[in-house]
Amino acid sequence: MNMLPQSDWLTVSEAAAYLKVKPRTLLLWVRQGKLQAYALSGTKRRIWRFRKEDLDAALLASPVIPSKAPTVLSERRSN
Repeated sequence: MNMLPQSDWLTVSEAAAYLKVKPRTLLLWVRQGKLQAYALSGTKRRIWRFRKEDLDAALLASPVIPSKAPTVLSERRSN
């Protein structure tokens, strides 16, 4: 009996389309350790597969925080 949750496996192209980024960006994130990916063995080139749950988790793990850097307009307002 399989105890793992049912998962949809995505190719590089499908995962990139899901995140609305280019495949090159997706693979860069894999190399940087920002995304969990699974390499299929026995091929000359690595063939990657992704789970939607991992893609969602990676995005939710590092939310964007607004920058507090001053701009020219905000400096004028404070003077």
